[in-house]
Amino acid sequence: MGGAFEYIIRKFNEAANETSGDHYTPRDAIRLLVDLLFAEKDVDLTEGGIIRSLYDPTAGTGGMLSLAEEHLLAENPEAKLSLYGQEYNPQSYAICKSDLLAKGHDATNIAFGNTLTDDAFKGRQFDYCMSNPPYGVDWKQYAKAVKEERDSAGPYGRFAPGLPATSDCQMLFLLHLAHKMRAPEDGGGRVGIVMNGSPLFNGAAESGPSNIRRWLLENDLVEAIVALPTNMFFNTGIATYIWILDNTKHPDREGKVQLIDGTSFWTRMRPRADAFSAGEMS
Repeated sequence: MGGAFEYIIRKFNEAANETSGDHYTPRDAIRLLVDLLFAEKDVDLTEGGIIRSLYDPTAGTGGMLSLAEEHLLAENPEAKLSLYGQEYNPQSYAICKSDLLAKGHDATNIAFGNTLTDDAFKGRQFDYCMSNPPYGVDWKQYAKAVKEERDSAGPYGRFAPGLPATSDCQMLFLLHLAHKMRAPEDGGGRVGIVMNGSPLFNGAAESGPSNIRRWLLENDLVEAIVALPTNMFFNTGIATYIWILDNTKHPDREGKVQLIDGTSFWTRMRPRADAFSAGEMS
């Protein structure tokens, strides 16, 4: 159901000459994100009967959650990954919820609503977090609620480090995920998020985006940033990047950020008529 829905969304976006980054994340990008997310914990994840939690605040139809679970079970069939997510599009939410329900998961862990204004898992932290937030989507209509939360929550609130320009909400989701990582004393957490290039450089010194980047670096949360090949996202050649955050870095990585240029690692794929039925787009 999720594959068919995303295929239809893709075709309509092509017909309208619009970008589809708000709707669909290529499966190859998700697989790479999952590999990087689990990379530093491979040894721990092979233990028998382990239980871990994974959270996606922009769950869509649940594709990222499902592929992450498939990856972990392929490595360790005895592992249990509790999946959590939130989605504001009612159709995507319904598909995600029914898909996870059919796979035997607790469907109440998938919440409906706007993550930025109504965090359905307030006070909860997770072992792993992943997201592909919408690119270049303004949050002007939510600005009042976001600013009120920042002012009332104080220095430990999710938006305390700063606020980006209202023309792009990506860095709000970046802050949200950093806030959702399990505390280091409880085992720590890792985050994987796909964003375009603007969070890397937008905003002058002392601006909201600049303060967010400074907070992330001063707290040594950024482990790696990977530049992906262009043209991976349908109808746009925009440059995209995977950010990996970790609040319990390996000693060899403390105080460092690994920058990886993956732009040349790609192979052109021909479109297949049966692509959507296989759950893949090329």
